[in-house]
Amino acid sequence: MRDYNFFVYITTNPKKTVLYVGVTNDLYTRMNQHYEDCKGKKKTFAGRYFCYNLIYFERHSYINHAIEREKEIKGWTRDKKVKLIDEFNPEWNFLNDEI
Repeated sequence: MRDYNFFVYITTNPKKTVLYVGVTNDLYTRMNQHYEDCKGKKKTFAGRYFCYNLIYFERHSYINHAIEREKEIKGWTRDKKVKLIDEFNPEWNFLNDEI
């Protein structure tokens, strides 16, 4: 059986004031797309708020699980999202170079 990778992720802007939650099957490519959006696609949320710094991610084997988790996290308050990030990445280091 093939092992699939789907990722739920959170990005932030350089000042760490805005959070963006998303899902993808290619985290590396998706982070590059977020970065490119900031250069010219101001109509997108990530582009408008410069959310291209990866600070949290989790892997899922099934897309439906990843989508359910993304929706769950998107429904959370900012405080709850911050707690999740703090547990995973207490320093809020940008993880783009680690993927």
